[in-house]
Amino acid sequence: MDPTSRSVPVYTMSVAAELLDLPPATLRLYERKGLVLPARTDGGTRRYSADDIERMRRIADHQTDGINLAGIRTVMGLEDENAQLRATLDHRSPGLDAFEKEDPAPAREGRRR
Repeated sequence: MDPTSRSVPVYTMSVAAELLDLPPATLRLYERKGLVLPARTDGGTRRYSADDIERMRRIADHQTDGINLAGIRTVMGLEDENAQLRATLDHRSPGLDAFEKEDPAPAREGRRR
């Protein structure tokens, strides 16, 4: 794994809390509610990645905007799904490009109401 990757869990809870300007209890709450899942060391210590930090920053921003944690879970789930769909489209097979360029008009002409 690339040690500079944003997904490498390197931040302890105290560092993550300081970076986010949030109390550690808030980070534990986010975990308890299933909004973030930090990695754990063999000793059980939480470790957060840069991606986790960014996710928690977005969660805190949503809270500041007045969205409750259940609503944030829904929003974040939709954001994650959207990102996965975009990644799938970015890696689709080249054959789909030719299909998209076809004129869809002939298919519509045969339809009648």
